[in-house]
Amino acid sequence: MPYLDDDEPVFKRSPLGTNRYEYNPRNPIGLALIVITVVFAGVMLLLMHNHAGPFAYPSDPTPTPTSTEADDISRYLVPAPDPGTGSGTPSPSPSG
Repeated sequence: MPYLDDDEPVFKRSPLGTNRYEYNPRNPIGLALIVITVVFAGVMLLLMHNHAGPFAYPSDPTPTPTSTEADDISRYLVPAPDPGTGSGTPSPSPSG
């Protein structure tokens, strides 16, 4: 069992040779941070598994549609030309 020492730093360099730091379990604050992190992660995993808290399903199980079927169909229809504007295919003029 490692001894607790207030003179130890809260963070220490990682022994893997990187420039990262990790919690120091020999410091009481570092040990508390380790315990808090593990408990927090465990509670979050349980909440996700049980779909509770912020991971709960919405209270209304039937989603409201964002558009109707008529809106979806009308998106693909081409509007007919207005007969009063003279647009459309030109008719051949009688020549003679």
